[in-house]
Amino acid sequence: MIVASVSNQFFTTLAYNQLFIDISRRIGMDLGGSHFVGGEKTDDMVKQVKKLNSNGIGATIDCLGEFVKNEEDTKKYVDNCYKAIHAIRDEKLNAQISLKLFSVGIEVGQETAIRNMNDILQEAKKYDVFVTINMEEYKNCEGIISAFEALREKYDNLGIALQANLYRTETDVERLDRFSPAIRFVKGAYIESGDVDINNKSHVDENYKKLVKSHLLKGNYTQVATHDNDMIDFVKKLVNEYDIPKDQFEFQMLQGMREEKQRELAEDGWNMVVYVPFGKDWYTYFMKRLAERPANIGFTFMSMARR
Repeated sequence: MIVASVSNQFFTTLAYNQLFIDISRRIGMDLGGSHFVGGEKTDDMVKQVKKLNSNGIGATIDCLGEFVKNEEDTKKYVDNCYKAIHAIRDEKLNAQISLKLFSVGIEVGQETAIRNMNDILQEAKKYDVFVTINMEEYKNCEGIISAFEALREKYDNLGIALQANLYRTETDVERLDRFSPAIRFVKGAYIESGDVDINNKSHVDENYKKLVKSHLLKGNYTQVATHDNDMIDFVKKLVNEYDIPKDQFEFQMLQGMREEKQRELAEDGWNMVVYVPFGKDWYTYFMKRLAERPANIGFTFMSMARR
């Protein structure tokens, strides 16, 4: 835990260091972020998604927005989401989009976030583009789920990510069951306090399996976001045992992580989707990924070494 805490503090400090942010924006992807980020510009992102599509792999385009202080900032972010949606339409990409409610203004105000999400979802609905709301720190969890409930009443092209490391998630899934929602299950990236975070790897793993199994057996669409072979094998066995259709779920991985495994799963006929970050805030996104868990640092260097 000491290592995790020191690592988290170090990379979080780097993520919000204004000097490094300015340098990253000036130099751009030449700093090496292109391994893990689809690009700052739409054209670069489209090239990355097309490369994935050519290998039978779909994409979820994460519209990055790490610095949102007011409504004007949220409008700029909405415009960036429009660019991603229109690129999917114009380039006929096998892709969906993902976003954080922080970026559309949930900390500016719940009404602002809902209004901006309505705009994005209406535009996405026109072109049959699916949208997933990412999960964030625990402090925003209730607000995110409440916003999802309000939006899901109107839009069926909307899913949500939930974290297996939180005690509350099982109850949250039950709460959302009335929508038969598409849920992306993740183990959980944020280090939270012990009263809300399971904070034990083996227990988190078991909870992850329990959540995925329950959601699949209810017939709901399930996004299995994992780089873990044990989790992947668990889902394969589950599918065979209960005769679950392959079009009821997808595996998801981050861009730049386990690329050989991504291609292997796609070649074997499994739905494989890669999470492709897109936008000028790529540097802060990358540093935050390293801050989240020490294991990500090792994953990062191993992935880079294989290239």
